[in-house]
Amino acid sequence: MLSSEKKQAAIVKIGAKKTDTGSSASQVAILTERIAELTGHLKTHKKDFMARRGLLQAVGKRKRLLKYISEKDSQAYLALIEKLGLRK
Repeated sequence: MLSSEKKQAAIVKIGAKKTDTGSSASQVAILTERIAELTGHLKTHKKDFMARRGLLQAVGKRKRLLKYISEKDSQAYLALIEKLGLRK
């Protein structure tokens, strides 16, 4: 479970206000933190298949949001993946 402090830190990291949780870029940042947390959990609990399913759903949602951002504004997409350290 992602704490509210980590969510706010992820949102501030991309350069938005603390309360901006609805924009696509903010959602991608929050999902990135959640994916990192689930990945760490699955390294120790290899047979937790429900967590694995949640991880795959989060990755899919982040992928769809990134696709939407890239179609809408390619410069914002490139800046976002640079800030979050993601691959294309």
